[in-house]
Amino acid sequence: MIIVTGGAGFIGSNLVAGLNEVGIDDILIVDNLGSVGKFKNLRGLKFLDFMEKSEFRACLEKGALAGKKVEAVFHQGACSDTLNSDGNYMMDNNYRYSMDLLHFALSGGIPFVYASSASVYGSGTRGFREEPACEFPLNLYAFTKKLFDDYIRRILPQCGSQVVGLRYFNVFGPQEVHKGRMASMAFHAFRQIRETGKVKLFEGSGGFGPGGQKRDFLFVGDAVKVNLFFLENPDKSGIFNCGTGIARTFRSLAEAVISSMKQGEIEYIPFPEDLAKQYQNYTQADLANLRRAGYQGEFLSLEKAVGLYVEALSRRDGYLFGEES
Repeated sequence: MIIVTGGAGFIGSNLVAGLNEVGIDDILIVDNLGSVGKFKNLRGLKFLDFMEKSEFRACLEKGALAGKKVEAVFHQGACSDTLNSDGNYMMDNNYRYSMDLLHFALSGGIPFVYASSASVYGSGTRGFREEPACEFPLNLYAFTKKLFDDYIRRILPQCGSQVVGLRYFNVFGPQEVHKGRMASMAFHAFRQIRETGKVKLFEGSGGFGPGGQKRDFLFVGDAVKVNLFFLENPDKSGIFNCGTGIARTFRSLAEAVISSMKQGEIEYIPFPEDLAKQYQNYTQADLANLRRAGYQGEFLSLEKAVGLYVEALSRRDGYLFGEES
């Protein structure tokens, strides 16, 4: 059995689909479905069982899973709201929960692959290498991710089984409908163009011109491939950037959406003052560490990835599976 936490979420549900594609369906999905329609992400997926997160944590505490044959744990579950300011909740949900799951995996010699975040790099002025000198979180979410990464660094030399942290850059693609305001710019651009004919981008900030802020945009299918690489190579451990290694402007992203939809134009809006001190104007994954680990996969171009996503948004309301329109 493979455990996927956050398996009804964005990257988690895509990962379950990726496991299905390679013939794996003995999967326990752990998540909190809430009331935002996350159940729709589970349609079309093959899995053994679903367990609500609090029930799963109780099982961990009681040792109820100790006798189960678990082949790997993919820990994708977290609160990814970068504007959440509830410190106690974020620490419990993103840090303590991760610690509990990590030690469950280590106690059974189970490979453990978890979601970290490129947000730990902050402004990016220190670079994007997987080392403390480059890291300076600008928000609470990023701080909780760095805290867990730092813990992994301390114990990794003594770990007897695989532990991998993947620092996701700006991931986008099908299955993120439930994320609302935290969904990708590609998602919002599609919705805005369909509703108003215009996509809104920020004016200049951080030395970048209108729409010129740059991010490393990663298609979710490529993020899944990196996860599966580590499943197939349990001797590889460490913290790795997961991005394309190429920074593109938000303007380029918007233009790709407009091109794929064959309609729309760009409108620039003032940069929000409340984001000024916690906004990443530039990100670009340094892939040296990932390549040294042996991952040689190519990443989809922004234009190709956006085209695939616009097709999913147009035909299946943004889901991997569903009624074709």
